[in-house]
Amino acid sequence: MFPTLSEQQISRLKLHGPVRYVSFGEIVVDPDSDVRNFFVVIDGKLALNRIGSDPALPFAYLSPGMFTGELTMVTGRPGLVRITAEEKSTVLEIPRDSLLEVLKTDSELGNILLGAFISRRLSLVEQGIGEVVLVGSNNSQDAFRIKDFLTKNYQPYSFVDVEADEDMQELFDKFQFGLDDLPVVIGRSSLLLRNPSNIELANKLGLNEAVDREHVRDLIVVGAGPAGLAAAVYGASEGLDVLVLEGNAPGGQASSSSRIENYLGFPLGISGYELAGNAFTQAEKFGADMLVAQRAKCLKCDRRPYQIATDEGLLSTKAIIIAAGAEYRRLPVDGLSRFEGAGVYYSATHLEAQYCGGEKVVVVGGGNAAGQAAIFLSETARMVYLVVRSSSLESSMSRYLIQRIENSSKIELLTDTEISKLDGNDRLERVEWRNNKTGETKAQDVQHLFSMIGAIPNSQWLEKCLILDKRDFVKTGPDLSDQELKAWNWPLKRGPLLLETSLPGVFAVGDIRSGSVKRVASAVGEGSIAISLVHRVLAE
Repeated sequence: MFPTLSEQQISRLKLHGPVRYVSFGEIVVDPDSDVRNFFVVIDGKLALNRIGSDPALPFAYLSPGMFTGELTMVTGRPGLVRITAEEKSTVLEIPRDSLLEVLKTDSELGNILLGAFISRRLSLVEQGIGEVVLVGSNNSQDAFRIKDFLTKNYQPYSFVDVEADEDMQELFDKFQFGLDDLPVVIGRSSLLLRNPSNIELANKLGLNEAVDREHVRDLIVVGAGPAGLAAAVYGASEGLDVLVLEGNAPGGQASSSSRIENYLGFPLGISGYELAGNAFTQAEKFGADMLVAQRAKCLKCDRRPYQIATDEGLLSTKAIIIAAGAEYRRLPVDGLSRFEGAGVYYSATHLEAQYCGGEKVVVVGGGNAAGQAAIFLSETARMVYLVVRSSSLESSMSRYLIQRIENSSKIELLTDTEISKLDGNDRLERVEWRNNKTGETKAQDVQHLFSMIGAIPNSQWLEKCLILDKRDFVKTGPDLSDQELKAWNWPLKRGPLLLETSLPGVFAVGDIRSGSVKRVASAVGEGSIAISLVHRVLAE
C-alpha cells in the first residue's frame, strides 16, 4: 500500500509538476475541495486522517519517497481522507490530469501507483474508513440493498445495527431521526439521507459528478459486467470517447460469484468482485467515463446520433454496445418478495456469507454459479442444501465443481426437487421443498436461501428498436434473417456485422445476446471483438 519511490522515479515525476513547501498542520489534500492533485513527499511527513474526526485521527503516515492518493485519483470522485502536514515538509505537486498521463505512458510508475491505489481502496473498504455510516437493521431489505450498493461500488462505510447497539438513543437525538426513518446514511457528522434510493445515494456521494453528460460520445456501453467492461477497456485504450452506463454497480452476474476458478490466467481463481473492480479501474485508467446507479430506460432509435434515456436525462452517442446482461429468475413461490434481502439472496459473496456462519443454508440452481456458491458457503455454514430441479448436475455444471460437491460432507445434493414454500415474519425463518418424483415434502428451519436459477435478459427497454428472439434475448449478425431485416427496414447495403443488431451501429454482447455462451471468458471476448466492429462502423 505504501511503496517508496526511488530518486530516479521521482525525477521522472518532477517533469509533471512543481516542488513546494507546506507548513506544519497545513491541509495538503482536502476531500471537500474540487482540486484533486497528487503529491510525493520529498522531505518531512504527511498524516492521513479520518474524515469527520475531531480532533484529527491519523491512521497512516507518509515519509519521504511515499505518495498520496487512492482510486479517487483515477475516477475524479470526491476524496475519502484528509491529508495534513505532520511537520514542515517539501512535496512534489502534480495535477490529476498529468497524473493520468503518467499512468498511461509510464508502465513502471503506472504499475506502482495504480497497485497502491487499488490496495489502499480495498483497505479503506475493509476498515470502513470514509465518510459514510449506515444505521439500520440486519433484518431490513433496504439496509441490505444499501450495503450491497456501497460494497459493490467499493465505497467504505461502517454499519450500526440498531438491534445490537446500546447507545442508539444518543444517535437518534444527535441526528434527529427515529426508527421510522431507518435505514439512514450519516456522513461527515451530519444526516445525509433517510432510506435513500441508489440514485440518491450515488448523487450524494458524488459518484457521478465528474461525468460530462452533454456531448455526443463515440460509444456508450450499457452494462458494466465482464462484456461491458472489456468493451470499455479496449474502446478507451484505442482512443474512443467511451461512457459506461450501469444500473447498479460493476460486475454483472459475475460479481455474484465468490470465486471463478476456470477463467484463463487465474489458476488460484479470482472473485467476481475482484475481477469487476480491477476491470472497472482499468477502464477508467484509459479514460472511460462511468455512470453508476443509472438505468437505461429507453433507446431512441429513430435518428442518429442515437439517444439513451436514463433516470436523469438523455445521453447521445454515435454507436452503442449493449451489455446489459441477464438477471436470475425469481422463484415461483408465494411471498418471495418479503424475504429478498432479508434471507433470500441472489449473490453469494462475503457480504451475504457474514449472515450465515454456523447456520443451515439453501442454494437453488444447477449451474456453475450455484455450485460455486454452495462450495463457498460450506466453508462457514453448518450445512448447505443444494436444490436442483433436474435429476443430476452433469449437463449444467463443470466437472471440478461436481467433484467438490460430492466430496463435501457439508453439502447435501437434492435432485428432482423444487422450493415449495417460504415462511417467516420480518425475515426468512423456514424453507419447504418438494421432491417431484415422490411428491414428498420436507421443511427445515433455514434463514438463508440463495437463488441462482435461469436467466431473464434485461432487454425490456429495447423491444421497440431491436429484433429479439422468443426468450427476449437480442438477435445479432447471422441470426438475423433477410425477412426480419426487411420487415424492420434495415437501411444499409451490407448486412449486420457479427455482433451487430437489427439497428446499424448498435451491438449486443454477453449474456443479453441470443445464442451467447454464458461464460465470463466468452463475455470478455465478445466485448473486445465488438470494439473492432465499432471502429468499422464509425469509419463508414
